[in-house]
Amino acid sequence: MKKVLLIEDDTILRENTAELLELADYDVVTAPNGKVGVETALQDSPDIIVCDIMMPALDGYGVLEALSKNDATKYIPFIFLSAKTERQDIRKGMDLGADDYITKPFEEEELISAIESRIAKAAILKDEREGNVENNDEHQLRDLNDLKNFFDDNGTIFNYGKNDIIYKEGQNSNYIYLIVKGVVKCHKFDEQGKELTTALHKEDDLFGYTSFTQNMPYQETATAIKATEVVALSKTELIAVLDKNHKVTLELIQLLTDNISGIKNQLLQMAYSSVHRKTATTILKFAEKLNRNPEDPIKISRNDLASVAGIATETLIRTLSRFKKEGIIEIEGRNIKIVDYQQLQEMY
Repeated sequence: MKKVLLIEDDTILRENTAELLELADYDVVTAPNGKVGVETALQDSPDIIVCDIMMPALDGYGVLEALSKNDATKYIPFIFLSAKTERQDIRKGMDLGADDYITKPFEEEELISAIESRIAKAAILKDEREGNVENNDEHQLRDLNDLKNFFDDNGTIFNYGKNDIIYKEGQNSNYIYLIVKGVVKCHKFDEQGKELTTALHKEDDLFGYTSFTQNMPYQETATAIKATEVVALSKTELIAVLDKNHKVTLELIQLLTDNISGIKNQLLQMAYSSVHRKTATTILKFAEKLNRNPEDPIKISRNDLASVAGIATETLIRTLSRFKKEGIIEIEGRNIKIVDYQQLQEMY
């Protein structure tokens, strides 16, 4: 019978989850907080640990960090069980070495399945370690998420204020960027000096790549729309990483392909869509990029909206005024609030 250590400060949830696991034929030991959880893990040597994050005495991150430093517990599979669902919370847990992350409330089958698969994986890795089988997987990147973690661990952090330029068109393309927080606009100017926004990048997006084989300068300018933090990796270093991780290279190629498809669709829309449809689509795009809740107001300049929509600023302002009269949006200064989200989507 496999032993599960359940670390949870909520008494009712701890007892209910323990009963659920016992009915699934697991031997369950429990701890009411992180400090007791670490002591119990060292004493009872469980086969797997399921741990809450927000706890008194020592939180879940502290538990994982402490156990990861101890030779007796560092290989025990670890699953976070938490109501925290923000991307940065999940990334933090996985970066510390957690094997899985289950959010509350959860389904019984979801938890049991995660425990079974993680115990099986731990058994396989243990066999390989004890059999001295060469295994380089730990040192390889498995997917784009691992690549982004590599950026976090090895890149250089830069902070930009609103409207600060990250790089200019024509500059030497030394870096590839990952957005930690904020929003970045990539744009170009035509012969008449009119600005065309080519892309909007939000948190967790990669941008700034040109050619990986030629010394090609940046083909556009990148500007922070609001306070933004990015982490940058030199192109030389990224190429070396991709050369050793072909699976990640394929995923990056797919990402670039998707971006190209998106740009093509944007150009087609600019060529054929009505002004109303362009404006509605652009408002929805900014709502997606700038807000976690699309009903929150969008604080963005009319020039940026017109640039992405591919229409004159004066035309955009007239269209926004009409949307306001029809009760689709509300306008207060530079803020635009979507009132009738469904009607905008129908235009899209």
